[in-house]
Amino acid sequence: MDKRTALITGATSGIGEATARILAKNSFNLILCGRRKDRLESLHSELAQQTDVHTLSFDVRDRKATEDALASLEGKWKTVDVLVNNAGNAHGLDPIQSGNVDDWDAMMDINVRGLLYVSRAILPGMVERKRGHVINIGSIAGQEVYPKGAVYCASKFAVDAITKGMRLDLNEAGIKVTVVSPGMVETEFSLVRFKGDADRAKAVYAGLKPLTADDIAEVIRYILHLPDHVVLTDVTILPRAQASATVVHRGGW
Repeated sequence: MDKRTALITGATSGIGEATARILAKNSFNLILCGRRKDRLESLHSELAQQTDVHTLSFDVRDRKATEDALASLEGKWKTVDVLVNNAGNAHGLDPIQSGNVDDWDAMMDINVRGLLYVSRAILPGMVERKRGHVINIGSIAGQEVYPKGAVYCASKFAVDAITKGMRLDLNEAGIKVTVVSPGMVETEFSLVRFKGDADRAKAVYAGLKPLTADDIAEVIRYILHLPDHVVLTDVTILPRAQASATVVHRGGW
């Protein structure tokens, strides 16, 4: 069987980077997308020893840059079998009445518009071939709202709604659609949310063992190796110590 090709956004860190690594080990060709060229080049050098790798540097918030980058794919790279919409962020943790509008724009632009821009460019090819799998990285924040997280939660609720709509629209084409919704995952997520405040970011995970990016990547690998007629549509993944977005046991496990 020919290798499948997976396109991963936000591939330069966290879940995207971990997914790239595990799929490289599992016979996928990779199109790695991200803003940071130096990290893309480093990851390309590492993974090209295991599989064929193509990189695209662009910001998913920029509609034209996204369209131009994805339109530049040629030859075998035009056939994308798996789309992992991973690029996303959280900015700030403020009540709605004093929230930073720039933070709101950043979250909506990346988490929602960016996902839509990339999907719009890739999905027509999947529909034409009547084959493909879209995996959107959501969040437990897309299932329940917590204080001071209204806009981030709204962006992830949107990811969940878009995923459900995709599944309906793409059903006739036989395309699989999955949303993976993690709870607490220790990546650069909290460091970005708290604008580089490492102490505040570290405190988020104090007293428990959070998920890792590798944990999520392993679940994605599993999803992609199910039989052709099987699709996991909605997967929520929590660390043992977490029961909901706001209920967390900080007793050391």
